[in-house]
Amino acid sequence: MPEAVAPSFLVDASCDPVVIRVEGRASFQNSASLRDFFAEMRRQGRSRFVMDFKNCTSMDSTFLGVLAGVALELRKTGAGASMVLCRVGERNLELIKNLGLHRLLTLDDCNGCDHPISGGTALAPQARMNELENARLVLAAHENLVAADEANQVKFQDVLAFLKGRVEQG
Repeated sequence: MPEAVAPSFLVDASCDPVVIRVEGRASFQNSASLRDFFAEMRRQGRSRFVMDFKNCTSMDSTFLGVLAGVALELRKTGAGASMVLCRVGERNLELIKNLGLHRLLTLDDCNGCDHPISGGTALAPQARMNELENARLVLAAHENLVAADEANQVKFQDVLAFLKGRVEQG
C-alpha cells in the first residue's frame, strides 16, 4: 500500500504563471498558508496562476472557498489575470462543478504537461490559529463560495450561521 502524501503546497513564484502543486489533502488545516501566499503574490502584482492537482488526494469546502476568493479577486483585475486548475481528478472535478467554481476558474487536463517546480519551495505551515481565527478563515471561505454561486447559500446555511455566531461572540 502506498504511503500517504503529507499535505503541502509546493510553489514556484519565480515563473509566470506562478505554479502551485497540491500534494495530499487540501483542507481547512492548510488553507491559511495558501491564502496568505496568494495575498502576497497579489501584493507583488502577480495575477496568473496554475495549480497542479495531480497529487491532490482530496479537498474540502474551506480550501475551495479560498480558491473561490482568489478567483473572484482575479476577475476584478481584468484581462490577463487567470487561475488554471490542471490534472484535477474525477472526484475533485465533481466537487468543483458541484460548487459552481468551474465558472470562475479555467479547467485544463494538461495531458502530457508537467509544470516544473524549479527553485520552488513548500509553503511553510501556518502558525497554529486560535479558534476565532480559524472560524474567521472558514467563514470567509464559505462566504466566497456563496459569492461564487448563490446555490451554495442553501448548501452551507447551517455552517454560515454557526460560524457567524462564533465570530460575533469574539
